[in-house]
Amino acid sequence: MPFPKALFLAAALTAHLLAQSPAAPAPAPPSPPSILGFALTGSTTIGSQYIFRGLTQTDGRPTVQAELDLVHPTGFYLSTSFSNITWITDTPGFSGPVSAGVEADVFGGYKWAFAKDWTLDLGLYRYLYPGDYRGAGGFNPNTTEAYLGLGYSWASLKYSRVISGGDFGIADAEGSSYVDLSLAIPLGESGWTVLAHGGKTTFNTSSSATNSLLGYTDYKLGLAVALKDWTLTLAGTNADTKDLGYDNAMGRNIGKGRLTFTIAKAF
Repeated sequence: MPFPKALFLAAALTAHLLAQSPAAPAPAPPSPPSILGFALTGSTTIGSQYIFRGLTQTDGRPTVQAELDLVHPTGFYLSTSFSNITWITDTPGFSGPVSAGVEADVFGGYKWAFAKDWTLDLGLYRYLYPGDYRGAGGFNPNTTEAYLGLGYSWASLKYSRVISGGDFGIADAEGSSYVDLSLAIPLGESGWTVLAHGGKTTFNTSSSATNSLLGYTDYKLGLAVALKDWTLTLAGTNADTKDLGYDNAMGRNIGKGRLTFTIAKAF
């Protein structure tokens, strides 16, 4: 999934304000393009790899990502994002050709600022992986989740729950969930932000052995800096994924100790 947009916009705004002279009022920022009352914004990101919920989606190789967002003043929004991936092609055990090189996501919902510094976010997220699955034996990675998030200032808590039949290719997994606690702590007005995250993946299949094998906890600690319209991030991640469940075809555990550098630009 692309660079978190809320953090990026907040950091970019901080950098913009710091660049203004205190002796003169800051000029009003240009208004974004509008479509039927929805403001159109977006971002592009390049990185040393793509990490999603503590797991590398590109086997440690570089990523290029893009996101477009339509946001209405009432709080409704609709977004789409794209990224290169390798994790499906790298999954072992398929009997024939299986390949997918792109993740294309569509998500939307309603974000309500119900009190000072407080927000409530409710929506749906559809993960799509167009590709060739002729040798996959019924494997289908496309996944739909419903999510509910609560934010206060620089802290957010989000609960996501699978509402389709599978969870990223794991059959009979409706009701599987992910809980995400994230902090983006600004260091005064310096433009620097400390990032911290903890997440818990819980599977809900009919097999308790599968649930135990695939469930895991992931962590992230990082630092981001805003430079005008750019945000640079360096973060370390780790997940306590079991080798039997998360080794790829090259024998590498896709969740273990990773260091990732990204450069993102808003437009």
